[in-house]
Amino acid sequence: MLGLPLTFAAPLALAALIALPALWFLLRVTPPRPRRIDFPPLAIMADLLPRRETPARTPPWLLILRLLVAAFLILAVSGPVWNPSGLGGEAGRTPLVVLIDNGFTAAHDWRERLRVADDAVETAARDGRPVALVALAEPAAPIEARVPADALERLRAIAPRPHLATRGAHLSSLTAFFERTPGAAALWISDGVAGPGEDAFAGGLADLVGKHGTRLTILRADRPPALALSAAESGGRLTAHALRASPNGRDAGTVRALDQKGLPLAEQGFAFADGATEAEIGFDLPVELRNGISRLEILGERSAGAVTLVDERGKRRRVGLVFGGTSDQAQPLLAPTHYLSRALVPFADVQEPRGAKGVAESVAQMLDGQVSVLVLADVGALDAATLERVEAFVDGGGLLLRFAGPRLAAGNDPLVPVRLRRGGRTLGGTLSWDSPKTLAAFAPESPFAGLVSPADIGVRRQILAEPDGELPGRTWASLQDGTPIVTAQKRGQGLVVLFHVTADTTWSNLPLSGLFIDMLRRVVALAGTGAAPAGDVARPPAAVLAPRLTLDGFGALGTPPAGATAVPADYAERGSFEHPPGFYGPADGGVAVNALTAADRLKPLDFAPLAAARTGSLAGAETLDLRATLFTLALMLLLLDTLAGLWLGGFLRRVGGRAATAAVVVLCLAAPNLVPVPARAQSQPQAAGRPNGIDSALATRLAFVVTGDEAADTASRAGLAGLTQVLANRTALEPGDPIGIDPAKDELAFYPLIYWPIVAGRPQPSAVAIRRIDAFMRNGGTVLFDTRDALTARPGGPPTPEALYLRTMLSTLEVPELEPIPADHVLTKAFYLVDTFPGRYATGQTWVEALPPAAEGTERRPARAGDGVSPIVITGNDLAAAWAVGKRGEPLYPVVGGEERQREMAFRGGVNFVIYTLTGNYKADQVHVPALLERLGQ
Repeated sequence: MLGLPLTFAAPLALAALIALPALWFLLRVTPPRPRRIDFPPLAIMADLLPRRETPARTPPWLLILRLLVAAFLILAVSGPVWNPSGLGGEAGRTPLVVLIDNGFTAAHDWRERLRVADDAVETAARDGRPVALVALAEPAAPIEARVPADALERLRAIAPRPHLATRGAHLSSLTAFFERTPGAAALWISDGVAGPGEDAFAGGLADLVGKHGTRLTILRADRPPALALSAAESGGRLTAHALRASPNGRDAGTVRALDQKGLPLAEQGFAFADGATEAEIGFDLPVELRNGISRLEILGERSAGAVTLVDERGKRRRVGLVFGGTSDQAQPLLAPTHYLSRALVPFADVQEPRGAKGVAESVAQMLDGQVSVLVLADVGALDAATLERVEAFVDGGGLLLRFAGPRLAAGNDPLVPVRLRRGGRTLGGTLSWDSPKTLAAFAPESPFAGLVSPADIGVRRQILAEPDGELPGRTWASLQDGTPIVTAQKRGQGLVVLFHVTADTTWSNLPLSGLFIDMLRRVVALAGTGAAPAGDVARPPAAVLAPRLTLDGFGALGTPPAGATAVPADYAERGSFEHPPGFYGPADGGVAVNALTAADRLKPLDFAPLAAARTGSLAGAETLDLRATLFTLALMLLLLDTLAGLWLGGFLRRVGGRAATAAVVVLCLAAPNLVPVPARAQSQPQAAGRPNGIDSALATRLAFVVTGDEAADTASRAGLAGLTQVLANRTALEPGDPIGIDPAKDELAFYPLIYWPIVAGRPQPSAVAIRRIDAFMRNGGTVLFDTRDALTARPGGPPTPEALYLRTMLSTLEVPELEPIPADHVLTKAFYLVDTFPGRYATGQTWVEALPPAAEGTERRPARAGDGVSPIVITGNDLAAAWAVGKRGEPLYPVVGGEERQREMAFRGGVNFVIYTLTGNYKADQVHVPALLERLGQ
């Protein structure tokens, strides 16, 4: 209206503004104030002379005040809504198309994006306009405008995807829609990030808008806030790159390495240089710890792009090299181990014997070092003891990699995959008719499939294999004439691989090529996987691998979605809708698909082609309902009108002029502070205020201790709010809203259970707070201390900072003896039957007051009894984070492990905590059991 982003839910109510002039004339006349007349019997007769009286006029300022009251009331009834996006101000009922980026780059501020989209759809609903929603990370589909109610339902189902948005795929659908519905408006809620191959969308959308005259509005963050991780690279150390599209003020962070159970193994900080968009993170760890890493993640960044999964290809194997001859120390570059070491160092931890005398001692030294791959270069027959030990190494899952040479050609060794001919075959010599041969193309079923053999590779000599029926199935690579050059056989849980040429350049120039490095990389990657089926090494376990666990848009591992499909065994691309990031194939030999590859980088979207479009920020696109504000202003003006009437009538003068004047002045100054902020403006979490004792006494409430740490207090409030909802839905208890308290100032007796998150960096509570907590626990209250350190705590290891903080805090209290919750404790049966009490983490232990053991000879009781409720409960599982839910009931924090079953068990444990503190050990009371059994028997 009038070019302003203002709409009205009931615009017909504005017609009442026409009555304001009539109201002006009605309010002008003020009846004269009654006069005070004494009652003397004779004087009254003289005062009854007829007089002509004219009514007084209302003062202009009072008249204007009353007209403003009427105007504010009329405007409030009309339902004004301030809509900065301007979509509600368009005339007509043309459709609205809402384009929303829902790739992983939008997960960081996803709530803000949903809020903006929700406001746009609600504005369209007030205008009676149909709405079409297009999620740009979903597969392209025909676009159809629907009623706003259907659009809102679909909007609530949209969630961030764990891959980049595929905007370009939707151009054809948008073109068809705008051709069918000319004049439609479009709103693009963009994340401002362009992934690889996403440069053409802005230009295509600009052409489409210009061709059809579409009015386009773009809402985006001022600077893309998303952070991401590139896929990890396995070299001398495990490295990844922290990425951002442009400098956004988030200049530093921490990357945590986790194992398969979600336990942290290492943390590494990173910092972006001034103006830089990437920073390298490297982990220098022992091989055992490094090979245990299965996940890297940026702390605090809930996004699939901030997670890098590591599979067997990223593991760094320990490889031991043993040479059968005596290396010429004056010519180290001629030794076969030199070529092998240079080829293996980029992706393996290479070890060579130190001070060993002979092959047997070298092999024993390598096996004692627990190598994953044992490489024997031109090693002939082994003695019985060494042979037995190497066979046990292979049968136990080790990989034996052998290279030919004169010693192997002259011996008769059983540790080879095929039967060998003595002597070998010479190609291209003075006494040979044959010329050097090159490698043939690798078969599709070979582990080397996909590698390209250079044409200049030549083999001058090789060891030949005796032909038999098993030879084709054990051949991984061959020459152009069909003779095997690499063979392999599975033995027990391990693998034996033989290169029929030497590891140096004596028999071929293969060690000088890049193909040699790639072949060794694939062979070493098979160590410990158990991938090859018995009896047929040449064929991989499967051509494709089915999804096992996949990431959602917020970076939590879970069950694969319905649209996830299998990937090839050598899949190395970034994740997509069909192949979402996650683990594919068996746990011991699968592959990891990540949202970004090692070479991917993020960059800002180029909005230059869309210069004609209106732009705005997500923060500035907030829709505000102005009704409450206008009603409050009208109420304030009515109060002022009442005071003005009392003043004009002389009442305030008689009561006391100065006091009344002061009251009016104070009221006028306080009126602006009494005007309520529109509901949307209060969407941010408020600081925990002082609790009202009356309200807390009238309703059962859960309380948490305000620590002063914003993240911890926000999680505590949201967590107890989620647990309160579960209690109201599943039990007969109807608790009030949770509240934050200060133990040093607030009354604690109103709350049966107080949740206290431990933040190591905060100051210790005051002595007053400690005394009040001690009195609270002595009088029957329960305090649930949550150190939230289950990921970093180690059994038998040093205490975590949170544990030290709690230990210091409780050192002045008379804390009873504690024990892990027994299986027969009342807490395990208070409402639900539970065995553990997980939260965001499930590995922490939960401690309660130790109870005396049951007397010997007594009958087993259904629940362990005690004198009362445990005054203290200690856990490290971060319960509040698992309970925390948003406005729509969506979880706010992922659980480590990714299984929603864990979150459900956390809610059940929370219900048991509350019921236990309210009812005590009633389930252990056996007093009424005989009477109940007698009644049931009747």
